[in-house]
Amino acid sequence: MNTAQFPYDLVLSGGTVIDPATGLNGRYDVAIAGGKIAAVEPDLSQAPAREKVNVNGKLVTAGMIDTHAHVYEHVTGRFGLNPDMVGVRSGVTTLIDQGGPSCMTLGGFRHYLAETSKSRLLCFISCYLVGGLEGHLYPDLYGPTGVNVEHTVRVAKENLDIVRGIKAHAEIGGQSRWGLDVIKTGRVIADQTGLPLYIHLGQLWPSLEEGPVPDADELIRELVPIMRPGDILAHPFTRHPGGFVNKEGEVHPIVFEAIARGVRVDVGHGSHFSFEVAKRVLDAGVRPFTLGADLHGYNVKVPPAGMDKNVREENPFFGIAPFSLTIAMTELLALGMTLEEIVATVTSHPAMMVNLEDEIGALKVGRTADVSVLEVLNGKFKLSDNSGVEVVSDKLIRPVFCLREGTRHDSDSPLIPDAIAA
Repeated sequence: MNTAQFPYDLVLSGGTVIDPATGLNGRYDVAIAGGKIAAVEPDLSQAPAREKVNVNGKLVTAGMIDTHAHVYEHVTGRFGLNPDMVGVRSGVTTLIDQGGPSCMTLGGFRHYLAETSKSRLLCFISCYLVGGLEGHLYPDLYGPTGVNVEHTVRVAKENLDIVRGIKAHAEIGGQSRWGLDVIKTGRVIADQTGLPLYIHLGQLWPSLEEGPVPDADELIRELVPIMRPGDILAHPFTRHPGGFVNKEGEVHPIVFEAIARGVRVDVGHGSHFSFEVAKRVLDAGVRPFTLGADLHGYNVKVPPAGMDKNVREENPFFGIAPFSLTIAMTELLALGMTLEEIVATVTSHPAMMVNLEDEIGALKVGRTADVSVLEVLNGKFKLSDNSGVEVVSDKLIRPVFCLREGTRHDSDSPLIPDAIAA
């Protein structure tokens, strides 16, 4: 057998392609050869291929990109998950770890994870020396004395193939300790590296007992002027103080100013998703640019009763419902976003966010064959948010398999929750 007989290694036939980057939306076949996308055509049924897979009734997209992952396994303690469980085994081909590695630990992230995982790993390097150690359980480690601009800039510049941004936190627990000093330092790091600044919103740490409690609404008013076009505000749907919605239950006017200036919005689902807040934000006309699952070791499994008592006491988000990137996509669908909008948040838009739109996020001939295959089930499915509010959806998006550089990975991750019929 020679390549002339079989020009394609694999043809995915009969699927519905949604590819916002190219404008394709309809029935197309996708051919793979040598780990690259070789053709995207309405009908390749007569084309010789070593293997053909019928994906009729399935949704075919560019390889999904999770913009908010926590996969620095072991180094970030109980916080970091296995990359391939979150990645290819969940139908996701690219993961962007948000703040796990720092200037002191990026070498380990590269050597032990990025170079060995089947999923593509990128990161937004933490502006804090400790990175994402134990999921930020120790606020005293995240003050101005825990930042080294020169070291972080140097390491980021030396690793721009995987470092695609800078991560920092803006929340009232930190504000009560040191104001916005760390955010301003993060701005300096971002400017010196030419990378976007990704800002966490929503309270993480308790405010100091002594002194006045910071005004959560004032926090975002002070934060937004620091941000530049291409920077990212995360967790717009958080129910915790310091998010997009003010004390009056309305979206802060300054959020609209930020978006008009080119600041982007990442859902960052995780422990910061409320149906009520999401509806208010979406109804106000704010559309998320990207969607990250924000899975981590404290929100994907509940410790058994009587075990690891410290986790139960230290984790403010203990006991929330299981979810995944495709569950987060389903929730946006239930909230009224279109399937085309949602696919863009996990393909073409995140590729733009990390300035790799010429490499990932599109089904274009000649690109690396990163492809996600999903199914959209019809029925009645129960969804629940971090506060226990339940919503019934008539559709459920689930991963089937993905191709990473043309190699198939079935969606068998234990992190994919079972469908709960309503």
